Amino acid sequence: MTEELTCFREVCTALLHSRMEIKMQIRRSVLIAAVVAVPAMASAQGVPAGVERGSRDGDRAAGPVGAVVGGVVGGVVGGVNGVLGVDERPRFRSYVAERHYPSYRYDEDVRVGAVLPESGVTYYDVPEEYGVRNYRYTIVNDRTVLVDPRTRRIVEVVE
Repeated sequence: MTEELTCFREVCTALLHSRMEIKMQIRRSVLIAAVVAVPAMASAQGVPAGVERGSRDGDRAAGPVGAVVGGVVGGVVGGVNGVLGVDERPRFRSYVAERHYPSYRYDEDVRVGAVLPESGVTYYDVPEEYGVRNYRYTIVNDRTVLVDPRTRRIVEVVE
């Protein structure tokens, strides 16, 4: 009986060790994915806000590992939704069109990451109802864009 008990303990210990090793491999994989994927997507629309929100929610739900997973997932979701969010875009475009603000003529490509000039561009506040904080909007080459006012960098082209 002692021999069987010893064998049983060894099997249980091996299974426990194997399970812990698998968990560590999963954690390492998630961390590697975060390190590789998030910077690669960082210039995409909405990713920084998605990473921040996902990381914060993941940390609350599951601690440090949850923060890493939540950050990656939030970044992907933010990249898909953009800063404004898919559901808000048509309504926001209508809101902007109703104001009839003039369009700034820009000789460069109107794209995420482009930096607008220091002078000549007029920026407008985004109403709170759209849930966009820390950004303003303007019209460039007849296209509505969200801009980081500190850097004048386009963070989303509202299509």
